[in-house]
Amino acid sequence: MKEQETTRNFGAIMDRTLKIIKLNYLQTFRELGLDITTEQWVILDRLAEGDGVSQTDLANDSFKNAPTVSRIIELLRKKGLIEKKRSDDDRRQFMIYLSSKGQEYHDRATPEVLALRRRGWEGLDDEDYDDFMRIMNQIGSNFS
Repeated sequence: MKEQETTRNFGAIMDRTLKIIKLNYLQTFRELGLDITTEQWVILDRLAEGDGVSQTDLANDSFKNAPTVSRIIELLRKKGLIEKKRSDDDRRQFMIYLSSKGQEYHDRATPEVLALRRRGWEGLDDEDYDDFMRIMNQIGSNFS
């Protein structure tokens, strides 16, 4: 068999699917009057789980590199959605907190985000989810 026939272009399919998902999220945020991107949502959502998170932890939790998270944090700070405060334990480190406006954004978006997640999983069950996670983790591991 030719090499081309023995490989699958799963990267293009993953990329296309991710673009469709992001477009749906962006459209939903726009309809809600929320000036955020999907990348900004990931950070807001993580902060809603527990405030006072370091930039390093945000980067690790969101699977983004430190410079990208730093840029997102600065954009969110300018929009008044988060606050940066020096850590009490390490004065060189900043801790990131949701502002009241950030919490309002999160509260408004969460029901719609959950609806998007349900929509994306229509026709699939828990076994499909387990298979999906196993496959995605294996692909990630293969490239690590």
